Amino acid sequence: MNMYDLINKKKNKEELSKEEINYIIEGYTKDEIPDYQMSAFLMAVCLNKMTQEETANFTLAMASSGDILDLSAIKGVKVDKHSTGGVGDKTSLILSPMVASLGVPVAKMSGRGLGHTGGTIDKLESFPGFSTSLTTEQFIKNVNDIKLAIVGQTANLAPADKKIYALRDVTATVDNISLIASSIMSKKLASGSDVIVLDVKTGSGAFMKNYEDSLALAKEMVQIGTLAGKTTYAVITDMNQPLGRAVGNAIEVKEVIETLSGKGPEDLLEVSLNLASYMLLGSGKVITVKEARQLLEKTIENKTALDKFAKFIASQGGDSEFVYHPELLKMGSICYDVKSPGDGYVQKIRTDEIGMASSLLGGGRVTKDSKIDLSVGIYIHKKLGDKVSKNEPLATIYANDDKKRKEAKKRIINAYSIGRDKPLIPPYIYSIVTKDKVVHL
Repeated sequence: MNMYDLINKKKNKEELSKEEINYIIEGYTKDEIPDYQMSAFLMAVCLNKMTQEETANFTLAMASSGDILDLSAIKGVKVDKHSTGGVGDKTSLILSPMVASLGVPVAKMSGRGLGHTGGTIDKLESFPGFSTSLTTEQFIKNVNDIKLAIVGQTANLAPADKKIYALRDVTATVDNISLIASSIMSKKLASGSDVIVLDVKTGSGAFMKNYEDSLALAKEMVQIGTLAGKTTYAVITDMNQPLGRAVGNAIEVKEVIETLSGKGPEDLLEVSLNLASYMLLGSGKVITVKEARQLLEKTIENKTALDKFAKFIASQGGDSEFVYHPELLKMGSICYDVKSPGDGYVQKIRTDEIGMASSLLGGGRVTKDSKIDLSVGIYIHKKLGDKVSKNEPLATIYANDDKKRKEAKKRIINAYSIGRDKPLIPPYIYSIVTKDKVVHL
């Protein structure tokens, strides 16, 4: 077996066996296959695609290229959720304590933000003392004790994916559904949970801008999870405007606490409830989504989810007093309203521009090593379909640097399209993908 023959095989649209794919991934991870041959192979995949079986084998090979978290010591069915990334997306911090408060273990590995999308780990570090650097033993103990722990991804989690992604980024081989799906799912499979719920975003702030591409990605990932023996669901949700109203780190944590207290934005609560319902369904805790939703709504009403969130923060070294007194969370010293240039309705929001505005303030990363300012952010006053008058605030900026504030203001103004007619408002949730079917909502 040699790489030249395998590149030629894929170039000629032939299907690769599991052994051949394992050879490629193992060889590239160990630096036995050079970048130029891997680049040729990836381009052949982009041009000729992979079958579902090839994609599943490619994903499993990448998942097995490094550490696979053994969660067998955790009692019960372990559930996890992954988002393809968006702006104002803080659902993990809402649904995790909701699900955990119902006795279902949530063992979660999360990442940091990069570019215009935020990261769960960054948001959590708004709590003084909070740490995601737990040992495996402590991680398992926390999940067994309080049913919830969130840690950062280990350095050796799916190392093949890191190498291949870096190569794809510079060889114009990013936009292939099989390669995108295998990149996401290799890390999820290595994280060790039994149930995976995928939040696949679609719209102007998402990686996939149109619904058809989002649906294709969702189907591919559900198929991979199913073939790997995991109960997998995908929920396709809207990202044509920020989710909720807060964009940043500490400001998003405030909105999380508001939502867990029963005072959060409707769209954020609805998406969180929907994702959490499928986590409960997959765990076997409930038989129907309707039953799951009723149980989850009660965790908000009786504050058990809020209390679980406080216990979770304390269990990882954070100051849980901030959960009950969110005004303690540090906000930027400059508070500035971005005003509407005219009258009309909000017809469009370029959501990625809002995300980049937050990043420019210091709330996001340009590179993985960038230091971020947890106190800066944006509060959105006007969303799609809202009526707005000239000089009425569209958004409020929280900043610590006036130059950055001015740059962010330009981005926000550019993000909004205001016109005479009220637009059609997109749904919060488009469809649910299971191993058997697609349910359009």
